[in-house]
Amino acid sequence: MECIFSESGFFFPLCIMFVIQVHTGWLQLAAMSEVHPDWLSEHQLQRLKEMLVVVDEDDKVLGEDTKRNCHLNENIKKGLLHRAFSVVLFNTEKKVLIQTRSDIKLTFPGHFSDSCSSHPLYNPAELEEKDALGVKRAALRRLQAELGIPQEQLSTEDIVFMTRYFYKAKSDQIWGEHEICYLLLVKKNVTIHPDPDEVDSCCYLAQEELEELLEKAARGEARVTPWLRIIAERFLYKWWPHLDEVTQFVELHKIQRV
Repeated sequence: MECIFSESGFFFPLCIMFVIQVHTGWLQLAAMSEVHPDWLSEHQLQRLKEMLVVVDEDDKVLGEDTKRNCHLNENIKKGLLHRAFSVVLFNTEKKVLIQTRSDIKLTFPGHFSDSCSSHPLYNPAELEEKDALGVKRAALRRLQAELGIPQEQLSTEDIVFMTRYFYKAKSDQIWGEHEICYLLLVKKNVTIHPDPDEVDSCCYLAQEELEELLEKAARGEARVTPWLRIIAERFLYKWWPHLDEVTQFVELHKIQRV
């Protein structure tokens, strides 16, 4: 078995493998909440202060709010929606990298998920919308931070913006997801050094292996994030046989409602 080591010494088996202000009601709700996610590490707690991009259902920028506020179900019920991204990273063997999220993640801890998912931040570089460049910059930042991919191995030119999807999911009674998510694709062999604060393990899976994982999850034998199932069933299974010509599936102006 081939292993991936993080800088902390943990190893990971590699399977053959507005500019308007945000509505004050959301801020007041968040301020009143006594919720404290005490299972998070100090690093994860600090990340709750990150300012995310608040959008409407057509992905138009409305303003900014904290990661914490954006993931509170009480705010999601009021319509608070933010911009996010999912990356599917394929190697040259046409296997996709699947990670297991750390047990100290805010939402869906310990679940199998896509290669990397996170959010662009509310700053000029990551707000740039031409060719989804801002989201690509955010994805590159997180691929390097979360998976430890060396800077020289990957650039925004390696990242293909495929489409967007809009979804909502509860992680528990307090925290959830409500996102317009940019689906990004990378086809490249890279070196992986996962951050154990973010990732428990990661494996490269063939299509049949991913299908088996999702079947296990349907039987209650594994836990997968709702967006991994969306990505696989709505997009990846269709794209996989055509990875050499995958740009034929690009839908830049469409938002998939799932």
